Amino acid sequence: MKRYLKYIKPYKLYFILAPVFMMAQVAADVFLPSLVADIVNIADTGGDTGQIAEKMVLMVILSCLSMIGTMLGVMFAVRATVNFAADLRMDVFKKVQTFSYSTLDKFTTGSLITRLTNDITQIQRVTEQFLRMGLRTPALMIGSFIMAFKMNIELAMIVFFIMPVIAVTVVTIMKKSHPRFIAMQKKIDALNIRVQEAMTNVRVIKTFVRGDYEKEKFEEANEDLRQTSVFASKLMLIQRPIMTIAMNFTNLAVIWFAGRLIMADRMPIGNLTAFTTYIAQILASLTMFAMVLMRMSRAIASANRVTEVLTAYEELNDDNAAHKDAQVTNGSIEFKDVSYRYYKTSPSKVLDNISFKINGGEVVGIVGATGSGKTTLVQMIPRLADADEGQVLVDGIDVRDYSLRNLRNQVAMVLQNNLLFSGSIEENLRWGDENATWEEITDMAKAAQAHDFVMSFTDKYDSEIGQGGVNVSGGQKQRLCIARALLKRPKILILDDSTSAVDTATEARIRKCFNDELKGATKIIIAQRITSVIDADKILVMDAGRIVGEGTHEELLKSCREYQDICYSQMSGEESA
Repeated sequence: MKRYLKYIKPYKLYFILAPVFMMAQVAADVFLPSLVADIVNIADTGGDTGQIAEKMVLMVILSCLSMIGTMLGVMFAVRATVNFAADLRMDVFKKVQTFSYSTLDKFTTGSLITRLTNDITQIQRVTEQFLRMGLRTPALMIGSFIMAFKMNIELAMIVFFIMPVIAVTVVTIMKKSHPRFIAMQKKIDALNIRVQEAMTNVRVIKTFVRGDYEKEKFEEANEDLRQTSVFASKLMLIQRPIMTIAMNFTNLAVIWFAGRLIMADRMPIGNLTAFTTYIAQILASLTMFAMVLMRMSRAIASANRVTEVLTAYEELNDDNAAHKDAQVTNGSIEFKDVSYRYYKTSPSKVLDNISFKINGGEVVGIVGATGSGKTTLVQMIPRLADADEGQVLVDGIDVRDYSLRNLRNQVAMVLQNNLLFSGSIEENLRWGDENATWEEITDMAKAAQAHDFVMSFTDKYDSEIGQGGVNVSGGQKQRLCIARALLKRPKILILDDSTSAVDTATEARIRKCFNDELKGATKIIIAQRITSVIDADKILVMDAGRIVGEGTHEELLKSCREYQDICYSQMSGEESA
């Protein structure tokens, strides 16, 4: 829990003031019953009405102080915990942004969403309750004990007989509830995953008429969460009746013994009223404290899950980079005996002993069958993944010796799965360069063959893009993503099958604009169509994680059988079409 102190320190004044002001309510709760007892005793003995009036004025003052203290205590508790949760959520989000693909797969998107929302909310709620109850509850219990002992030691001793029952109940429930709450949070993860997949792929679901199937899967996850939640809550439900029975038993015992004392003139009748109030406050304090502890059990489970994210070791870091200030200037790339596995313990390699060199400014095509390792290969360049063996060099420097920011700022990738964000077209394009001028934005959109269709929209560049770009076609999405990458003006541009949804004529115009707009930049084009790379300075042919051919189109047609097979299959396909 020491990890969370850094989120408390900036708001320590709020964390101090909240329980301090709550003490005003404690003072009122402790002294008001004795004032009531004094009034009853004075009235019972036919005392001075002036004394009664003084006691009543004091009660009003204490009540007002209690109200003001409670309001300020709650206000500071809310401010403290809202700011605490916001800072914690921000740090967790920042940490997630540093995760590699493999780390993201380990946690799953649904689980990360739960940890950023539900888990942090649980921590916030319990922290707020603790600020309001953590000092107030024991202070009220101690104060009520002192006042009860002052009135009658014999009656006060009754409470000691019931406290062990309450303590054993609380400890037992906390011990058994903690693993149940961990299981419940995991079920929330599973439900979030179902929701995310269904909402993201709703068009696919409708296309294949699989709505009923998805409803069943959601119902299954929802029912699983319901059952786990009920199972976790059963222990919490047991606590309340046990506490109620304990309180009622104690009150009955107090009234019975107090009645005998009053009848024997050993105790004023007014003291009975105050004493029962104090006993009720002691038991209520124990109940409230037990509830806070119960909820803390769930919050601890959530805190552990959040800590897992914050402490997750991220292999892709630049802590030991030898050239953090280095910038990519030429764009040359070299792979030296690079091998890579998705899972470190796996015997099979996704990339196996890869070696090649690309000079700065060259256009290089990469072709090969699906699953041959093309995408994994290019992900090594901006360090979206690190080689298990060998080296990847950019401008002669190992990519692990660059700062991640400097390296990635000079490498632009148009991914195989093109993604756009909610917002306007202009906002999406500015991901490439947030400070780009309007002229630069339109020039790059024209270069990517996107300007014309954007201008056909009613709101043009202010047109809103739906989540993931659902309201534009596949080809339009690809062209917007290319324009976004061009605005970055990188030293290395990587296109991962990013023109597959546009016609060959449009693709040819885009390739021409690459040479015009990014002169001197290294361009790597992964493609399924040979026509996309036919004019490249060099073509790499991949098969089963290896490079089986390297050269120009003409050279490969003569020397590489795999390349020949790809060319002939596409040519025969075109002829049959």
